[in-house]
Amino acid sequence: MSKVPMILIAAGGTGGHMFPAQALAEVMLRRGWRVVLSTDVRGEHYASNFPARVEVRQVSSDTFARGRGLAKFLVPLTLLRGVRAAVYQFRQDPPDMVVGFGGYPSMPALAAAVILRLPRIIHEQNGVLGRVNRLFARYVSAIACGTWPLALPKGVKSIHIGNPVRDAILMRAASGYIPPGDHPMSLLVIGGSQGARILSQVVPAAIALMPGNLRALVRVDHQARAEDVELVKQTYHAAAVTADVSPFFDDVARRLTEAQLVITRAGASSIADISVMGRPSILIPYAAAAMDHQTANAKTVVDAGAGVALVEAGLTPERLCAEIMAILQDPSLAVRMAGFAKGYGIPDATQRLMALVEHFRKK
Repeated sequence: MSKVPMILIAAGGTGGHMFPAQALAEVMLRRGWRVVLSTDVRGEHYASNFPARVEVRQVSSDTFARGRGLAKFLVPLTLLRGVRAAVYQFRQDPPDMVVGFGGYPSMPALAAAVILRLPRIIHEQNGVLGRVNRLFARYVSAIACGTWPLALPKGVKSIHIGNPVRDAILMRAASGYIPPGDHPMSLLVIGGSQGARILSQVVPAAIALMPGNLRALVRVDHQARAEDVELVKQTYHAAAVTADVSPFFDDVARRLTEAQLVITRAGASSIADISVMGRPSILIPYAAAAMDHQTANAKTVVDAGAGVALVEAGLTPERLCAEIMAILQDPSLAVRMAGFAKGYGIPDATQRLMALVEHFRKK
């Protein structure tokens, strides 16, 4: 009896890494593969949304971005423990393919795959190569690119496949876009897992500046940091705006389906979801993102005509209000943006990544 092939998916502890990892896990299970997820404590928060058949292994990991002094000195030791544990596990139970999605928690599995010469590839979601992915770029068979163009070290093989999206998004991707008009309209505000405070400060204030007749038609679904939820609720209430405010939405696919406009950070996974669904967007790149990768992500959407990008520094409610109204009061513009978003999206990105996995596994 032939052995069931096993894929080990290594991903960092943010939604930007974990959502495409989840998409790959879903399709590989359907292909009859055994799927193992290697992540850290933060990643396990997202792992609850993975299919139950995915085996989750918590890895010893850390990042140089947090802490100082002794804490930074201990990071290499923590990562080394993770690598040693991964090498031991791989010798006992060798994966047929290792796929890294970035973030420091992916480092131990990729390092172990290099040491043991196991098949391995990387998926980079953003328009700028992340630190860990850059470190391993020359030691993998290929880098699957989610955003294009992507600057890569000379001689590194790259393949543009797009960013995988989860089944929940794909199941609703055929939902038609209802343009704004003289009827109830939905705005979806999603901030990603980092740096969403400015959205909590500026978006409610911007919507409060809208004329009363337009504001009365708007319903807002706003994902806010837990510490900002009450203030955001109060601002919407004072402006007589119907709003659902929560730190996390587990039904983003449904809310995207209903949205006339999405206001969000420029994380690659968020952009992939919005594009596959075909919705206009206003993007506010996270200024502190590593190597300013969110600005690179946003540029590709703007160049496609699918969205508007606003610089975080100096962003005012007045400026954001003007951009919101420009879209909500011009249905033809909104429809064009939605169409361009749909054209920018790559709904079969997961299938393309699966094909790469199976191709390089056999080499």
